[in-house]
Formats: sequence, structure tokens, C-alpha cells
Amino acid sequence: MLKMLYLVHQLVCPGQQRKPAAIALKDGGRTLDYQTLHEQTLRAGNLFLSCGLQRFERVAVYLEKRFDAVIALFGAASAGGVFVPVNPILKPGQVGHILNDCNVKVLVTSPERLELLRPVLQAGSDLRTVVLVGEKWVDGLAGIEIVRWSELGTLPNRLPWRVIDTDMAAILYTSGSTGKPKGVVLSHRNLVAGAASVSQYLDNHSDDRILSVLPLSFDYGLSQLTTAFHAGACAVLMNYLLPRDVIRVAERERITGLAAVPPLWIQLARLEWPAGTDGYLRYITNSGGAMPTATLHALRAKLPKTKPFLMYGLTEAFRSTYLRPEELDRRPDSIGKAIPNAEIIVVRPDGTACGPGEEGELVHRGALVSLGYWNDPEKTAERFKPSPGQADGLPMPEMAVWSGDTVKMDGDGFLYFVGRRDEMIKTSGYRVSPSEVEEVVYAVPVITEAAAVGVPHPLLGQAVVLVVFSAAWDDQVAAQILQVCKRELPGFMVPLRIIPRDGPLPRNPNGKIDRQRLALELKGLFAESNP
Repeated sequence: MLKMLYLVHQLVCPGQQRKPAAIALKDGGRTLDYQTLHEQTLRAGNLFLSCGLQRFERVAVYLEKRFDAVIALFGAASAGGVFVPVNPILKPGQVGHILNDCNVKVLVTSPERLELLRPVLQAGSDLRTVVLVGEKWVDGLAGIEIVRWSELGTLPNRLPWRVIDTDMAAILYTSGSTGKPKGVVLSHRNLVAGAASVSQYLDNHSDDRILSVLPLSFDYGLSQLTTAFHAGACAVLMNYLLPRDVIRVAERERITGLAAVPPLWIQLARLEWPAGTDGYLRYITNSGGAMPTATLHALRAKLPKTKPFLMYGLTEAFRSTYLRPEELDRRPDSIGKAIPNAEIIVVRPDGTACGPGEEGELVHRGALVSLGYWNDPEKTAERFKPSPGQADGLPMPEMAVWSGDTVKMDGDGFLYFVGRRDEMIKTSGYRVSPSEVEEVVYAVPVITEAAAVGVPHPLLGQAVVLVVFSAAWDDQVAAQILQVCKRELPGFMVPLRIIPRDGPLPRNPNGKIDRQRLALELKGLFAESNP
């Protein structure tokens, strides 16, 4: 009988697995079984303790996806520390912000990446130790000890700090609507409960092979590891190159589960998939934004036996809802119902529950609600508030995540996304959801990417502006977009201006299209002198 799981690093303990000798990780031609992963995780934790790591101190991991990165993350948790995965595509200034913001004490990185960070680290921080992964050595940094990753297993054993499931285990940085990224603090309970919930509705099992394409700094990306480990499955690591490479790896590794965000799905839907892929690719999942209907139709046509799971989530509560595949045809626009062990409530501004079909704010309560934003009580108070679903008479309020997203619920309890409060476009007194405009535009076959943004306008308040990328762009494409929009949308939702781009639209570190950046670039488009 398997033991109850409480702490995130226990997910890789062989005693938790039905097949302790099974492969836990695969990276190209290399594999790591659960027994070895567990042993190396404990050694990594011991290395951090030998570096003086105290309970709850932060260990940042700034590496591409590889065995060492996974071992370092779970090793930090096993020592009683807190791991901070840093997106490997971030620039030194962005990495420096994260290291300073959460007072990182130990940094695990490569010599090449350390050289890029040198100016940032010399500017002053709380960093005490750098653990170098790789054979190359670098010159020292003033006040910072440099330790080799290869010292794993050569140090005397130290007793790890005691932690419980409500203690913090990780900090994930998420881009906000304004300012620098915020650190979302996750407990062991958050991570374990999330893995249990997702693996339950995806029906994960030890024979699964889950492709890890998304960054581990993204909650959706980290979830591919925790979900795989909870089920005793194999996580196949991939540092994303091109969409075609994803298909090639999926075929070579006989992947059974694939998770991606809409921009990647749009590209994957336009490629040829090898015949028989749906014979082993058991499911695909989408989160991080609405998947366009045309994209979903194309994927289902290419992979008829593969089950699509459409999901909605936010880093502050990891995952909130999912739509079962059998509901896709009946409710194609729905984000589904609450995941196991969570409750989703739709509320009015005064906190009272909305009726069926009434738009309101999505509020998430349950075991996945995070501990707040690191060292930011003001923003935490804005997003984390007493739960409207709490039983009367409880003396201490239960905290829930008030998402800021506008949704509505039908009479059967299925939820429908309307838009983000900070992305909604208000034009001529109407509220417009960018995703609703984009959904229509993606029906034009030659459009690769599209983003609708609100741009200040002297008469309308905001104008709907559409930014698109198409390799086949010409005036006819623009006319086709306008024709489709005028046919499918009310007048106030039709883009006032369509702006082509020569390449892919900008993205934030999690791979989502950066609407905030586009809106900032277009801020003066309709100035008083140019209405």
C-alpha cells in the first residue's frame, strides 16, 4: 500500500512508486530511474545544506531543461529550502530582479550563464553560493562561494530541516499587468494537491510518457513533472526548438500526454502528424488562454482518437477548471467545471453569488490556493481575500483567490470565460473580450498569430486594434479579416485598425502573447492629432 504524500519531494521517493525501477526522466538518449532520481535528489539537498542553507531559504535554478535542473529543484525542497525555477530565456536584468526580489541564497547554473549574470551579481544581492553545473570553471565573484555540482555524494550527510505540508516549497514568478513580475509562493500542499487533482482527471498511470515542452518556471510546465511523478510515469524533457520538433519527439518517444499553450497549438495544428500518432498520444491539454475553435477542429481531425482537455488556470491557484472531452461538442465555448478538490464560485462585486448566465468574477477556493505574493502584502491583499464559500460561524476566514477574470456559469454549472479584467477593451461603452475577436480572426487560414488590444481613442475611449502575423500577408488578407469580422461580430467589436507584423508577436516568459506590450507600443496610434 502506498503511503500518503504530503511533501513535494516525496513524489520521487521510490517507496511511493508501484515500479521503483521505472524510468522517471528521459532526456534524449539518457534516462534516470526513480531510485537514482531519489538518491540524487537527497544528495543535492545535502549539498545545499553543506552550503549553509537554512530552512525556507531560496534556491534558484537557472538552467535549461535537464536532469540536473530537476534534481536541484526537488533537492532544495528535500533540504527544507524553497526552489525558484528561473526561465532560461530570461535576460540577466530579469534574472537579477528575481534573485534580489526573493533574496536567493543559492544559485544553481552553468558557467556560461554565470558569465552573463556576472554584472548583475556584482551589483549586490543576498546571494551567498553559486553551484556550477558543468566542467568549465570561472573566476570567482566577490563575497560569493563557488561550488561544483559534481560534489554531489562526496559530502558528509546532514539532517534536513523539518517542514510540513503548509510550509512554502516554491516561488514561481508570473508577469503581471503592470510592473515587475511577482513571486507566487506555493506550499508543499499546493504542489502535491495539484498533482493529485490533475492526474486524477487525466487518468494518468505509470505507463504514461508525458512530454515536458513548457518552461519549468511556468506552473503549467512544472505540473508536467509533478503529475508524471505522482503517477509514477516518465517525463520526457525537451528544450523547445520548433513546432515540428515537438511532433518528431512525440513520435520517437511514443508520448501519451502533451501539454501546450494556444500559440504552440495553433502552429502544431497546421503541421502534418505521422499516421497512427493518436494510437499512442492518449490526450492533449491546453491552458494559458483559449484555444481557437478552428485550431481545436484541426487537431481533432488529425488526432481523432486523442482526447483533448481544455483547461483554465492561474498561477495563484495553479489549475481551476477543465472541460471533459465528451463535452466538447455540446459546450465548445466552455472552460468546464472545477477540477477535483477545488470549488469555483462566480460572484458580483459585493461578493454575492451570481445567477445562471450572469457575468461575475471567478473565485477559486481549496487546497490549491497559494500562500500569496512574496514580500508584497499590498498585492496579496488585492488578490487573496476571504472566501465567499466559507461556512458561517468560522472564527478564522478561509482565503480564496479572486482571479480578476470575468466568467459566467450556465444552469448546469459549466463555466464560460468572458475576459480578464486588465485585458478587457472598453469601446463606445461596450466591454469587448480580446479572445472573442481573436477567435473569429483565427478562422482565416493564413493567419499565424493574432492579438486584439485596446488602444486609447479620443472618441471611443478605446479602439479595438488587431495585430497579426501572416507569412502570406497582403491587402487581400486584410480585406478577408475585415469581411469575417463584420460577418461574425457586432460593429463595436470589429477592429478599427489591422496592423501586420513581419514576424511572430512578442511573448512573455511563459510563452503567451504579450498583449500588454503590444498595447503600450500602440498607445499613441489614435492621438488627438491623428484620430
